[in-house]
Amino acid sequence: MDDSPSVDLLTGDLHSSLEDPTVASMNFLNEVTSRYPEALSFAPGRPVESFFDLEALHGWMRAFSRYLAEDLGYSEEEVRRTLCQYGRTKGIVHGLIARHLSRDAGIEIDPESVVVTVGCQEAMFLVLRALRADARDVLLSVSPMYVGLTGAARLVDMPVLPVATGVQGIDLDDLVAQIRAAREQGLRPRACYVMPDFANPSGRSLTASTRKALLDVAEREDILLLEDNPYGAFHGGEGTPPTLKALDTGRRVIYLGSFAKTVLPGARVGYAVADQRVRTADGRTGLFSDQLSKIKSMVTVNTSPLAQAVVGGALLEHDFSLEQANARERVIYRDNLRRLVDGLRSRLGKGSPISFNVPTGGFFVCVSVPFEADEDLLEHSARKYGVLWTPMRHFYHGTGGEHELRLSISSLTGAQMDEGLDRLAALFAEQAPVRADNPRHPMRPART
Repeated sequence: MDDSPSVDLLTGDLHSSLEDPTVASMNFLNEVTSRYPEALSFAPGRPVESFFDLEALHGWMRAFSRYLAEDLGYSEEEVRRTLCQYGRTKGIVHGLIARHLSRDAGIEIDPESVVVTVGCQEAMFLVLRALRADARDVLLSVSPMYVGLTGAARLVDMPVLPVATGVQGIDLDDLVAQIRAAREQGLRPRACYVMPDFANPSGRSLTASTRKALLDVAEREDILLLEDNPYGAFHGGEGTPPTLKALDTGRRVIYLGSFAKTVLPGARVGYAVADQRVRTADGRTGLFSDQLSKIKSMVTVNTSPLAQAVVGGALLEHDFSLEQANARERVIYRDNLRRLVDGLRSRLGKGSPISFNVPTGGFFVCVSVPFEADEDLLEHSARKYGVLWTPMRHFYHGTGGEHELRLSISSLTGAQMDEGLDRLAALFAEQAPVRADNPRHPMRPART
C-alpha cells in the first residue's frame, strides 16, 4: 500500500468557472436522462434514434474513400494515410461542407474559410477564444440562451450580456441599447450570438425582415454575428427564411454548424465558417479561419478523420443535401410537435394558469407554470411520476426561467409522448392543486 500523503486540490485554486452553475449545467442536462432510465424523457434534444444504421456508417466510410481515390486522385497509400493518420487541422471535408451549404442554405463560401471541429461546441470555443483579446471584450446573446454558448464564454472569461427576446425573436432596440451601454462602460462588444431557426431553448425563429434588420444593426454598430443553425432542416414543411450568412454581404456573420442532428451525434463533427479577413501587424491578410485553426491545433490538434469520413460519405450519398436526407426525420418531428401541442391543449382547462409557445419547427416547446420548476421538482417528477423535462433556469444569465420548463419532442414516440403528457399532467395537478371541476384546473390527464 502506498503510504505517501495524498494531494487534495481546492476549487478555490482552480479556474473560477468550475464553480459556476453555467458550466455544471451541460453535464446535468446530458446526464439527467441516464440517471432515470425508466422515466419518459422530454429533456434531451437528441435526434430520433430509429433510423440509426451501423451498416450505413460503413457505407459512408467507403463512399468517402472512393471520393478520395476517384475524385481527388489519391493513391491507396494516401487514402489510408488520410483516414488513419493525424490530419489537417482545418479538416478534410471542408470542400464537401462548402458544397452542402451552397445546396441547402444558399451560402457561397471559399472552402478554406471552413474549420471542421469536434462538434459545434468546439467551434464556439475557438471563436470566443479568438475574439476575447482582453478584459474589455464582451459577448451578447439573445436570452434565454443555449447553455453551451454561455459555458464556452465562461471558460474564456468572456462576459455575456443578455438581449431581450421580444416578439420577433430578438429585440433589436434592446440589442442596440446593450451595445451602447457596454461601450459607455469602457467595454468592447465583439459579437451577438443568435439561433435564427427554432432556437434552443425557446423554439423561436426570426422572420426574414428581422434577419435583414439584424444585419443592418451589426453593420451600424460594428459587431459580428455568431449564427448557430442546428435545427434549420427541421421545419414544418414550408422551409425557413434565408440564413443570416446567406444574406451577409459584409462578412459580418460567423456561421456555426453541426452534423449532430442531421447526420450522427456520435460522430461529433461540427464546423465554423469564418471568412472574415484578418490583417497582421506587418500588413499581411488572411482568413479568420486560419486564426481559429491555430487555436484548434493546441486544443484538439485535428478532428477525427474517421468521424469526418462518416459525415463526408453521408454528404456524398445524399448529393450534399441534408435537407433531403432528413425528410423522414422531419416528418417525425413535425408530427411529434403537433402531438405535443395538441396534447397540452387537450389537457389544459380553459383559463389555465399554464401556458406554452407553439413553434413551427425544431425540437423544443417552452411551458410557463405557476410554481417553481427547479431541479428538486425535476427529481420528484422523475421518482414519483416517471417523467423528465428541463428547467429553463439553466438557459438564463443570472435570474430567470424559474417558472418555466422546456419539453423536447425529438426522442419519444407518439404513444410515449401521450403517456408522458399524462404523467406531466399529474405532476402539474399536484403542484397547483385545485378542484378538478374548476375552470382554472391547471392540467388534467387526457385519459382516466
